[in-house]
Amino acid sequence: MNTAIEQDQDAPIWMENVTYDELSVGQSARLLRTVTLEDIQAFAAVSGDINPAHLNPEYADATMFNGVIAHGMLGAALISALFGTQFPGPGTIYLGQDLKFTKPVRIGDTLTVLATVSEKNDEKKRVKMDCLVTNQQGEVVLKGEANLMPPTKKVRVQRINAPQIQLFDPEARFNALLDRVQGLPIVRCAVVHPVDAGSLSGAMDAANHGLIQPVLIGPEGRIRRVAEEAGINLQGAEIISVEHSHAAAQLAAEMAARREVEIIMKGSLHTDELLKAVLSQPALRTGRRLSHVFRFDVPLYAKPLIITDAAINIRPTLPEKADIIQNAIEFAQILGTEVPKVAILSAVETVTASIPSTLDAAALCKMADRGQIKGGLLDGPLAFDNAISMDAVRIKGIASEVAGQADILVAPDLESGNMVAKQLEYLAGANGSGLVLGARVPIALTSRADGPMVRVASAVLAVLAAHHERKKQADNAWKQG
Repeated sequence: MNTAIEQDQDAPIWMENVTYDELSVGQSARLLRTVTLEDIQAFAAVSGDINPAHLNPEYADATMFNGVIAHGMLGAALISALFGTQFPGPGTIYLGQDLKFTKPVRIGDTLTVLATVSEKNDEKKRVKMDCLVTNQQGEVVLKGEANLMPPTKKVRVQRINAPQIQLFDPEARFNALLDRVQGLPIVRCAVVHPVDAGSLSGAMDAANHGLIQPVLIGPEGRIRRVAEEAGINLQGAEIISVEHSHAAAQLAAEMAARREVEIIMKGSLHTDELLKAVLSQPALRTGRRLSHVFRFDVPLYAKPLIITDAAINIRPTLPEKADIIQNAIEFAQILGTEVPKVAILSAVETVTASIPSTLDAAALCKMADRGQIKGGLLDGPLAFDNAISMDAVRIKGIASEVAGQADILVAPDLESGNMVAKQLEYLAGANGSGLVLGARVPIALTSRADGPMVRVASAVLAVLAAHHERKKQADNAWKQG
């Protein structure tokens, strides 16, 4: 006899138990589950068992199993799930379990968990269950015997949805970003005044990943001293010695103007000092306002999110906002989004005369309609919630092709943009990287608080932008001659 959970599509799903008196020797129930990579990662997160045999494909390939396998106790947890939810169900007390693991469980295996009553003890109201777990090929992967105290009272309770586990693997996201530049030629990069361990190690890490050929511009003695103290290997780096940060920024800008470098990377100096040097070179100007973009991988958002401007333009005017948006659209296209969805943020989603940012948002959308901003799909004003949440969009009844699924968030000013970016990083666990756009060369702009992964990710963005600029220059030269 098999016992199954009661289901009614027109009513809530209920769990009904099987009492001790209703159980009989030979009675059984089963549960099916296909094991996914996400199951293995979630089990590792909950249990703390980060054995590389379960999580590291390179390591696992070299083991006797020749690949990643699931935790043995993941199968045992499925047995527990069968007991607790179906057979005997709610009210069951799990007293003991004897298990033997006979074959590995791999990603994609469909497991059948079978529990059969083998013995009843009427005096103590306890039962023994034979437990058998097989894969899709009928091979036994787990077997054993369980001792249970089944419920004695009949209950029927509504099934409760378990909390969702959001799996976010920063290293996997980072590696996916790195994959975008695989096979691209190394780009020569001016690293401006790298006289602290963070900026120097970030540059050399990017070099070690095959992204850039670093040209370290600054006081050579200080650079070498920092490298020695921090254990940073400078092999492969060119050093151009100048006295101070002003000279370093100026030389880097001049080299970029002569196309001797294709990326500028900020070291230990003020951002405005570096950007002033860049703007002093007419050959680096594009007629577009310089602006900053953050690219974030956010655990609770389905795709990368660009935020602009949170680092350079304090209170941008309407024309400056148009440039900021155009820079971000073209950058999103470089990253592979053909028509980026641009949400222009404010505190509310309605045009309100007393909130100037809503008027700017409406004007920017009309500018896009008239072709003054090209390549993106704009909507605004939008509050943050209805820019990124479809639930908020449905609740508020917003009709929009952008709302709830934005690729780019345009902040009203630097203060609000910076707060959004920092909150995503420090409260939401997002991984960010940043770049300055609007010049002839991309500028990798990082903070002193940024770690190595952020610095390398920013270098990846710069390399992608540099290769795009290289192609654009080549296309222009071909057209002209």
